[in-house]
Amino acid sequence: MDNMWQRRCAKPETVTTSTLECSQSGLANYLIGRDEPLVIEQLVAEWPLVQAAKASNESLCDYLLEFDRGAVVDAIRLPASADGRMFYNDDITGFNFSRVKMPFKTALGALLAEQHNSTAETLYVGSTTVDSCLPGLLGKNKVAIESLDPLGTLWIGNKSRIAAHYDAPDNLICVASGKRRVTLFPPSQTKNLYVGPLHFTPAGQPISMVDFSAPDLNKYPRFEEAMKHALVVELLPGDALYIPSMWWHHIEGTESINLLINYWWRNVPAYIGRSENALYHALLTLKQLPKAQRRAWQALFDHYVFDDDGMRFNHIPPSKQGPLGELDENTVRQFKAWLVNNLKH
Repeated sequence: MDNMWQRRCAKPETVTTSTLECSQSGLANYLIGRDEPLVIEQLVAEWPLVQAAKASNESLCDYLLEFDRGAVVDAIRLPASADGRMFYNDDITGFNFSRVKMPFKTALGALLAEQHNSTAETLYVGSTTVDSCLPGLLGKNKVAIESLDPLGTLWIGNKSRIAAHYDAPDNLICVASGKRRVTLFPPSQTKNLYVGPLHFTPAGQPISMVDFSAPDLNKYPRFEEAMKHALVVELLPGDALYIPSMWWHHIEGTESINLLINYWWRNVPAYIGRSENALYHALLTLKQLPKAQRRAWQALFDHYVFDDDGMRFNHIPPSKQGPLGELDENTVRQFKAWLVNNLKH
């Protein structure tokens, strides 16, 4: 089986900037609270960055270098035999790529030098904070979501395949150069994606072990069910895609130079901390319990964490609700200290 299955999948909801009337205003309010992906065609088509990329790869790199201050970036090198798929090695003791550091200018030069080589190795610079690498670039290429206080990062490389993974923050990806094919799955499909290790990952987040270009349904039979829920979109320069928190997404760069800028934000204050830590601690303390006890803890989690009844703690005086009540920074810090002390035992 090849990736023809992706061509049969449904597409995310797609709108234009004129439909939303949000090319320069209203976008942030439209995205807040949205829990499904959204394609916004040509949202950033007027960016100087996109215009340079449409002219040529050379023009794109020249424009980027106007903002370069000699930053050294983390890059990934992947042999051509991997066909762009960044993954584990055969026995999952390591990875099929190597990490190197190089000046950003050197990375651009290497991509340009190999842009016409169909058998070139993959060179990929990912998750690089734009303001530290290319200060001033975002000021000249804006998206009207400043009120969300997003972090802007860039991802540039030749042909690549990034395994399906999720991110805790909300995410708006803006394609500046090349093309991106994105395959999305709702969080409910986690069990059908055959997720790999939590603690040993190529780039920090756990990934699906399925090769999307040739899914092995004998090895991963439940992936066939996941396919039924997939959304697939091909993004062109100027297009943007909103990916809600926790949605799985597999991303392919299909051209000789592919560049996207993405914006990350959370809808809770930074002092709340990382939700993943709750999962990891639950694995250590609950997973080994007898089934009946796990069910009991599940009921407690449902009551204290997942129940949407905002009045269920009204029988407790507000001054004694602690973490059951409204959480401000002081309350969070107090109970984090209490938790850290308990973790020592």
